[in-house]
Amino acid sequence: MTIDQLPGTYNIIGSNQDEEGIAYKGMLELALDENNRIKATWLINNSQEQLGTGFFKDNILVINFNYKGNDAIIYKGVVVYKCITKDVLDGFWSEKHGNPLYLGEERCYRIGTQKRELVN
Repeated sequence: MTIDQLPGTYNIIGSNQDEEGIAYKGMLELALDENNRIKATWLINNSQEQLGTGFFKDNILVINFNYKGNDAIIYKGVVVYKCITKDVLDGFWSEKHGNPLYLGEERCYRIGTQKRELVN
């Protein structure tokens, strides 16, 4: 797989970095900047925007992300995706202030490549 196959919009399903592993849904938009680095924008549960930048090598995508919480604090973390195919990404993530005993998990499906939409 090559980096130019990554840009696009993906539906995501995931679970949070805590004991309960609370599920969420959303969308992920991947694009390339002028230096062929990844630019990422997530919209989680139709309300929370997260932004990130990253890089790609050997079918592994690594993105540092951040977002402003409901408490107006900026939260930061990193997500690592294994590119299963050009249309499916399987990842795990951790936030700086998340529970260190757990990892969040996320699976991304390129929009238009599945029979049903995961996000309403």
